[in-house]
Amino acid sequence: MVVALPISAGAVEMRLSHSAQASLDAELHTAAWIFQKHLEEFSETVSATLYPNNALGQEREVYEAMQLGSGADCAISGTAILGNFSEKIGVLDLPFLWQGYNHVHTVLDGEVGDALVEDLRDSGFEVVAWMDSWGYRNVVTSGTEISSPEDLQGLRLRTIPTETYIAAINAMGANATPMAFGEIYTSMETGVLDGLEHSAAMIYANRFFEVADSITLTRHLFGPIVFACSNQFWESLDEGQQAEVTEAAHFARDVQRALAPVREQQALDRLQERGMSINEIDTTDMQEAARSVQDELSGAMGASDLLQQIRELGES
Repeated sequence: MVVALPISAGAVEMRLSHSAQASLDAELHTAAWIFQKHLEEFSETVSATLYPNNALGQEREVYEAMQLGSGADCAISGTAILGNFSEKIGVLDLPFLWQGYNHVHTVLDGEVGDALVEDLRDSGFEVVAWMDSWGYRNVVTSGTEISSPEDLQGLRLRTIPTETYIAAINAMGANATPMAFGEIYTSMETGVLDGLEHSAAMIYANRFFEVADSITLTRHLFGPIVFACSNQFWESLDEGQQAEVTEAAHFARDVQRALAPVREQQALDRLQERGMSINEIDTTDMQEAARSVQDELSGAMGASDLLQQIRELGES
């Protein structure tokens, strides 16, 4: 479904893509909707048409088209998919890295965030805002309840098709199965997958509770969200238009950050109401083992210095 608003004569109409359902239960759509409404209220020169639910293609396809200046003008997604275009951004998606929401904000609003903005600009994208996902990513399964880390052994868990996420899931003992987001539901329904890993909010918004029955609070990853435009689109805007887009994106960012912990708990409560079991497990050993994985992966992506800064900010 395409969500469009009327635009005034002569205004720039932005095509804004994301992969989630057109629902305010979905973090990506909420961010896009708030952004759109802000432009509608305060901009006379820029408007946004929303393309939710992969209407312009799967996430990687959308970003590839953006590099060529076609398809979407901007996109809102998790940062992980951009690891296919800029290796260093993968440092944000290392397992068991984050100490909490404030840690994420301090990192992305500081020198680490600035360095990643420059790196993505070289890859053809202009980062307009860093946002919060609504909670940590956990393991969601069908027919298999996880009561200890050993229960993860060999499970086919869908993850984002990037090296960082694949390595993170394999390091937990599961069998990482990279797959486009739009293919998850059917793969769970048909038994191709044993489960997936994602935030509770995304599980609820996309009705994965219909094909899964258990969520285990591993909190192994926290994937920030990025609002990015193609360089070609960004450079086609004048300074005033860029300022209006930035203001709207930052407003959406601030709302997202305020909502994140609230929406995370609401989603867990709703999943339990839908019949899903919510399980806690001891992840101490996995956290300790993850440090060597963090070192190895950050070194391979040329981001060891960024990892060190992230660790230091988490300890301060």
